[in-house]
Amino acid sequence: MDRPDRRSDLLASALSTLRSVSAVTPRVGIILGSGLGTLADEIPDPVRVDFRDLPGFGLSTATGHRGQCVLGRLDDVPVVAFSGRLHRYEGYPDDQITFPVRVMAAWGVRQLIVSNAAGGLNPLLRVGDLVVIRDQIDLGKRRQPRQPGHWDRSSTSGTDSAAESGWAGETLRGIPSPAQIYDTDLAEIALRAARNGDFRAWPGIYLSTLGPTYETRAEYRMMRRLGADVVGMSTAPEALTAASLGMRVLGVSVVSNVAIPERGWSEPLQPTLHQDVLDIGKGATEKLRHLVFAVLRQEIV
Repeated sequence: MDRPDRRSDLLASALSTLRSVSAVTPRVGIILGSGLGTLADEIPDPVRVDFRDLPGFGLSTATGHRGQCVLGRLDDVPVVAFSGRLHRYEGYPDDQITFPVRVMAAWGVRQLIVSNAAGGLNPLLRVGDLVVIRDQIDLGKRRQPRQPGHWDRSSTSGTDSAAESGWAGETLRGIPSPAQIYDTDLAEIALRAARNGDFRAWPGIYLSTLGPTYETRAEYRMMRRLGADVVGMSTAPEALTAASLGMRVLGVSVVSNVAIPERGWSEPLQPTLHQDVLDIGKGATEKLRHLVFAVLRQEIV
């Protein structure tokens, strides 16, 4: 089966396409989650490429995800920003979800800022807070059967071994332990930037689910017992792959709602609406911008 060569060809084609439209050689990559894509608008004189025009990229179908690659300079640092991402609940396997990360790594990017909107599990959190991710729990891993509609899905989801994922000519630096996924120095820069900016940011643990449903009261209680501070439906495979490829990773969650399941069972949980998530994400963009610029000013690559 020629899957390894096929995927390597797609990676080379995607890189060739991006290099043909811009002379920028990015040093930092940014993945922007639900409602956070407007941060890409901060890039002056950007070059924008839709995912549909990039070989190997899937189409983002989630509301609030533009599905664009934006190239340019942010605070005079060459960057590539992905406004939107792919999700497991859209039917994509992990190897396609993480394809943009592999493209960045092949391009020479060695620092990744990945963001998301997430539900708050820790009762200390408030809507609009930021959580700087220290660690993750991935409950969305699954074996995905071969399905029509995207690319070859015969690989095993949730793996980062070159032999298992079928990526030829790629050197992974082992499967990192969870403590190695998120970079401590970048996290400290982000937390310090929040203190300097006088807004709330907390270190915490991100729990990833398959989605696309929001959690029940019992699930919130379970996740709290597992030690998670926020819960979302993305980020974990991207962060793991980036760390496996030697990239330094900063993860940031915007708290879009806070669940307190300890309240009486007779009191219903407030429903979480996706539009509310998008609105809160847009409102938190300035806070995220503050963290991103702080990291760019003290770039560690």
